[in-house]
Parts: sequence; structure tokens; C-alpha cells
Amino acid sequence: MAERSTAAVGVTHSGGGHEPPPAGKAGEVTVDGGTEEHSSQDTSGATEEKAATEEPPAPELHSGHKIARRYRLEECVTRLDGFSSWRAVDEKLRRAVGVHILPAGHPRARRVLAAARSAALLGDPRFVQVLDAVEDGDLVYVVNEWLPDATPLTELLVGAPLPAHEAYQLVTQLAQALAAAHREGLSHLRLTPASVLRTGSGQYRIRGLAVSAALRGVTSDHPQRTDTEAIGTLLYASLTQRWPYEEDAYGLTGVGNLAKGTLVAPDQVRAGVHRGLSELAMRALVNDGATASREEQPCATPEELAKAVALLPRIRPPEQHFAAPPGFRHTTHQHGTYAPAAGAGGGGRPGAHTAETTPPALPGRTGKALKWGVSALLIAALGLGSWQVSEALMNRDSPTDNTSAQPEEEPEDGTGGPPIEIAGVTTFDPEGNGTENPETAMRAFDGDPQSFWYTQNYYDPLRMLKPGVGLVLDLGKRQQVGNVKVYFEGRTSAELLLAPESTVGMPTSYASFDRVTRATGPELSYEAGEPVTTQYVLVWLTELPQATDGNYRGRITEIQVSG
Repeated sequence: MAERSTAAVGVTHSGGGHEPPPAGKAGEVTVDGGTEEHSSQDTSGATEEKAATEEPPAPELHSGHKIARRYRLEECVTRLDGFSSWRAVDEKLRRAVGVHILPAGHPRARRVLAAARSAALLGDPRFVQVLDAVEDGDLVYVVNEWLPDATPLTELLVGAPLPAHEAYQLVTQLAQALAAAHREGLSHLRLTPASVLRTGSGQYRIRGLAVSAALRGVTSDHPQRTDTEAIGTLLYASLTQRWPYEEDAYGLTGVGNLAKGTLVAPDQVRAGVHRGLSELAMRALVNDGATASREEQPCATPEELAKAVALLPRIRPPEQHFAAPPGFRHTTHQHGTYAPAAGAGGGGRPGAHTAETTPPALPGRTGKALKWGVSALLIAALGLGSWQVSEALMNRDSPTDNTSAQPEEEPEDGTGGPPIEIAGVTTFDPEGNGTENPETAMRAFDGDPQSFWYTQNYYDPLRMLKPGVGLVLDLGKRQQVGNVKVYFEGRTSAELLLAPESTVGMPTSYASFDRVTRATGPELSYEAGEPVTTQYVLVWLTELPQATDGNYRGRITEIQVSG
């Protein structure tokens, strides 16, 4: 798809904070309780679109106001230029969302809607997802995910720069995500430390893809270069905990006049910065006055930057070192040795041990009785053993029969029969809106226990909102299923259901399946007495574990199906 010259990508808040301002040299002002930053010098080539007519006033909204009888506004995080951004609650699904609101007559309303709908179609899980974009009477609103367990990059950099392996993950994931967006003709144009979120699993997600730029009328003649320089700026800040320009911005101190207006490489600003990452940041910023080291070519697009990152040796986190356990301390109570009394055995010192010391013999008739008893038991045991051996020799089976009687060896995966390949998967949410992160569903059976499919976040236990949510596995054709194993993250209540053999096409209702087992815990296991023929398997979650942020969400790390 051809590259667009204007922002066509968008997303909202997640995890709190205000809508991020554009990357570049910035001054900070306070707007109605929120912080908004305006570029004092445009370093990205972006320009503000001027409205030909006077903009209508922002809608009079307040906490508790409901949009579309569903989204209850809770906290205004940005109010600027005729629009406002809110943290809200989706009362239908009881989950947090972010909402941008502006008058339908706003000169940028049409563009905001187009940007939000384009971003929603991208469906890339590396971006905060747009859930809804609607014109409703005199209002236009855009609804998207809110990630309560994610931390903005601005907060990550408060204490110290990122370690080298974290900065490497940051630039890798940002470059790959923006490269994918640009291949679809979408740009960000306002990538800042507040736009980048790190989730609890260590993944980086980008918010504000085009909606942020569309709300403010930001455009660029060179959108790929603009986004590439923004990634370089974030990498620079992550390595040095400094903003690469003279002015302070986003809570970071500017580098000032260290080189009389010329950008200074990160490894010259702070000692110990990884040399390869420092050069990479300068290559991404080369169009903004930086100089690429060692005559390397500058990176003018996210695709070029992603390729440059791939050529770097992978930077892994440092290995954890554990203290060696203390050596075993011998005591006076050791097996096989005895401590004679003081003065015994030739006057040895109290508590002394010798390997030759033997326990005293039992005295008198007791000792003799014990000896005769043990001898009788040994004779009886020998006699019984001889009888069993002779019986086996006289009645032994032929070699062929003996071989067939051996138990079959269990398969290595422990699932019983041969593994069945899962041909496809669909999120199953008949009582909801069907937005249970379908883009991550393939992770539930990718063979990697570190990856997972996850549900949406819910404020209340799932049973209070709907019967359940899950995944339907398509086995490609009718096959005999004998074993299924499902692994969860956290204590989860779940059911396993199979579609009847006569089913044609993927079922769309819970009643179309037959339940075969249920369980509560970190895993669910099913072993059929006789294999059942089916094409569709439903993993149905009925209770989700509670996360540390107080919300409820489920995660399936791995599913194994075998015959």
C-alpha cells in the first residue's frame, strides 16, 4: 500500500497519563489539569493544520457522564484544542477504556474518525487497539484499550537509564512495529516517551498511532523519516536518561550546549553506554543533525532501522548469579560410627570416633534367640525363592509371547497418542463484543510456554458479567481426539467441550458443543476412554484469576491435542 503523507493511525490512553505530545524539542504548559507539550521547534518536519473556520467549543462533559449509554467517564486526562481525552469504564463489559471526544462539527472530526478506523483495521497487537470509532449526534468519540498493568517509558526513565538489553528490546520492538504500520500506509507522527508502554510481560506497546496526530492536525511530508527519528530519540533517552536536544522535555534534562548545537552521541554523554546502540541512535537521528559513526548509512525509515538492529549481536540480560550453598558440616552423629563413652576403648577422649568401633553384642539368651530367629527367616526366604524360580522355569512362556506382554512405551509428550496439528483458532465470546484479543490467539499453541493468549481485563469476576469466554480450535478435519492438555497462567476455572462428529462448519453457540470435562487450577487435562471424533474443540474459561492490579484476566500459555 502506498505511503500516506498524513497521519492515518490512532489509539488512546492506557495505563493512565495524558495524551502524548509530539517528539522533538518541547516546552511544557499546563492545560486544565493536564499537561500538554507544544513543540517550540519542529524537529520532525510536522506542521500544525490551521482551521479555516472557528472551532466549536469542546462539549461540556464531566465525571460520571455516559457516552452511548455505555461508557462512563471517570477522569479527564487531556483537554485541549476543542477535544478532551478521558479514562472511562465500559459498563457493559466492566473494563477500563480510554475515550477521545470532540464535537461532530470540529474541523478535524472526519480525519480523526478515518484515522481511528484505519488503526483498528491494522489489528497489530504491538499497538494499543482501537475498539470503537463513532459519530453519535453532535459528538465524535474514539474508544480504545486501557492497559492498567503497563508503565509508560516516562516513568521507566525516572530513576535511571534502561539497561542495555532493555534498550535493545525497546528499539527492536518499536522499529518492527512501525515498519509494519508503514507497510500498510499508516504513520504515528507523535511518538514520545509517553506513547510507549511496557507491559508486565516485558513487551512494548505503542499508543496514539495516528489518532493523536489527527486530533492535533499534525502532518508530515516525510512520515517515515519522522517516525524513524522519533525512535532514535527514544533510544537516545533510554540510554542516557537525557533528552537529546538543548531543552528539557518529558521530565528529562536536555543535553544543552555540549557540542554547540551538534547532537552528541549517547556514549559521550554517559559512561558505559553500549557502543552499538549508541551508533544506532545516531544513525536514526542523522536527519536531525547527528552524524553516523564509522561511515555507516543513516536510517531514514523504520524498515531500515529494523534491519540495522537485526545486524547487531543480540544483547541478552546478564545471567543471575546465585551464592553457592554452604558446605556440609559433619557432626558427631554420623551413620556407621559410634562415639564410645569417655575413657572406653583404651582411654580415648570423650566423644572420639573410630571407624573400627563396633556396637556391643546383645547379652545372654536375648542375643541367642535373636540370632536363631534371623537364621530361620533367612532359611524360609531362600526356600520360597527357590520354589518360585523353579515354578517360573517350568511354566515360562515362549519368547514371542513374552515380548508381546511387555507394556508399550509411553510417548515423550505424555499425551497418549500422536499429536494433532491445530489448523486454526477463533476467539469465542458469544455474550460479549468479540474483541477478546484474536490477534494473540495463535500464541496459545505455538509451542512456546512463555507466550500466551490473553482475555480482556475485567473489573469484576467473569461470572458476574457473562458465562465465559474462550477459544475454538479447528483441527482442519474430523479426527479422533483422545487427549487434550491446556495450561493456564494463574488459577483458572475452565471447561473442555467437543463439537459432535456430525457438526458442519464452526459452531457459533455454547450449546453446539458437548462438555467432556472441567477443572480449576493451573491446567486442564482430558483423557478419553475411547477417542472421540470431532473437528472443533472449545476451551471455555468460566472464572479468571485476579491480577496484581485488581482486575481479572485469563491467559492460556499452551494447548496440546493428541489422538
